[in-house]
Amino acid sequence: MKNNLVALISGVIFGLGLALSQMVAPNKVINFLDVSGNWDPSLAFVMMGALAVSMLSFRVILKRSTPLLEPGFHVSRQARISRPLLIGAGLFCVGWGMTGYCPGPAVASLGLFSLEGMIMVAAIYAGFFSQRWLANK
Repeated sequence: MKNNLVALISGVIFGLGLALSQMVAPNKVINFLDVSGNWDPSLAFVMMGALAVSMLSFRVILKRSTPLLEPGFHVSRQARISRPLLIGAGLFCVGWGMTGYCPGPAVASLGLFSLEGMIMVAAIYAGFFSQRWLANK
C-alpha cells in the first residue's frame, strides 16, 4: 500500500512538471525540434534542469545501501550499444518528431482527455506488443 501511494504521488508530481513545462503540448515540442524554422529553445532549459536534478539525486541516492521502499536498486548494467538499442532509439526519435509526444507526456496528456494523447498511448502499446511478437519469431 505504501509503495502504491508513493508511486501515485510521484506520478502526479511528474505529470504536473510535464504540464507546467508544456511538454504535454505537441506544438511546443515540435517547435523545439524545428531548429531551422520556428525554433523554441525553452525545452532545452527544462531538460537541463531535469538533468541537473537527476545527476545530483543519483549521486546522493546511490550512496545508500538500499532504497527506502525496495530491497535493492534496479539499475541497468548494460554498457554495450547494441543494434536493437539503436533501432529503438531511432524509432523513438521519429515518433517524437512526428507527433511531439514522448511516452511520459503522452501518458500525462491522458489526464487532459487529449484525443491525440490517447492515440499516441495506443500506438506506444501497439509498438510494445509488435516488438514482443517480432522478438518471439
